[in-house]
Amino acid sequence: MSELNVIQPDPKRLKKIKSILVTQAAPTDAKSPYFDIEKKYNIKVDFRSFIEVKGVAYKEFRKQKINILEHTAIIFTSRNAIDHFFRICKEAKIETPSDMKYFCITEQTANYLQKYIVIRKRKVFTGTKTALDLLEVIKKHKSENFLFPCSNKRQKDLPDYMGTNDFKITEAVMYETVSSDLSDLENVFYDVLAFYSPSGITSLMENFPGFKQNNTRIAAFGPTTAQAVKDANLILDIQAPMPNAPSMTGALEQYIKLANN
Repeated sequence: MSELNVIQPDPKRLKKIKSILVTQAAPTDAKSPYFDIEKKYNIKVDFRSFIEVKGVAYKEFRKQKINILEHTAIIFTSRNAIDHFFRICKEAKIETPSDMKYFCITEQTANYLQKYIVIRKRKVFTGTKTALDLLEVIKKHKSENFLFPCSNKRQKDLPDYMGTNDFKITEAVMYETVSSDLSDLENVFYDVLAFYSPSGITSLMENFPGFKQNNTRIAAFGPTTAQAVKDANLILDIQAPMPNAPSMTGALEQYIKLANN
């Protein structure tokens, strides 16, 4: 999908921001920029994950007829993928061979592997930040038979590229992304709702089918999330990343400066 054009704030909707709900779990890092925004602008910032990850039962996984040990390399793009891959292996009484190769999207993800294997004894390869960065590493190992543990709602770029460029890759759905129960938020209102994925928008509409946006500003990270906002017939007020604000917190701060001056 092509990048959406950068939107300009609607002057009629530039009302003061006093509260923000970030539709993700609270950050574990005390130095998160969200806490800086909270202090700097005296704004209430709450966190609530709009989606949940649930493991696919081993009985259901077996219906995919995937033989894990037929593969020589595993691609991990998240901690969830690691957790549920090794859960399935445990339930299937499978021990991954010592010569199995692991391709991780970032060094952080690779370090998380230590929960299950001794990294120094294994072949682990890492990207730097994105799936496309990892792809550059994968290209050097084209002869491998790759397994891609993923969610029922996965990013398309990496597996789609590999699938159309003569790589051997098997997608294994080992966990599912489902909408959280948000019924306790029915009568709670925020000036801004910040979304990071289309699944978050889906959860909003599933939980509150009669949702009226009114003066609630909606922020979206990434073009697919921005498109999901528009597809739901909602107004997209804050878009990230932008040239002058590469992060969600940066885009929010730019908007707050305009709205709260």
